[in-house]
Amino acid sequence: MSQYEDAVVRYFTAWNATDDEVRAKAVAAAWREDGFYTDPLADVAGHEQLSAAIGGVHQQFPGFEFRQLGVVDGHHNTARFSWELVSADGSAPVAGTDVITLAEDGRIIGVYGFLDRVPGA
Repeated sequence: MSQYEDAVVRYFTAWNATDDEVRAKAVAAAWREDGFYTDPLADVAGHEQLSAAIGGVHQQFPGFEFRQLGVVDGHHNTARFSWELVSADGSAPVAGTDVITLAEDGRIIGVYGFLDRVPGA
């Protein structure tokens, strides 16, 4: 597994964690303490804000899970990948593409998220 794929696995582990304590640990494993996430709907930094933003998504979409689409493409300290948010019935009302930058230790410095499909759009 490449460093990019490993980072994305940890990223999805954090995004799919529904328990607060489990999510806090997963966020710390995926992001540096000063890491950030920004997309059209959120702009957060630090483990506490990252965990809260992820928890907010789970409140809005209970029972849904983030799933990677396709392969991770990376070079230098940057990678991109696509994803969708999938319900138990298999529908995926939200999808996007994220670009991440990695620190030397392989954890995420920052995420730039793009929403490709959203409900009602």
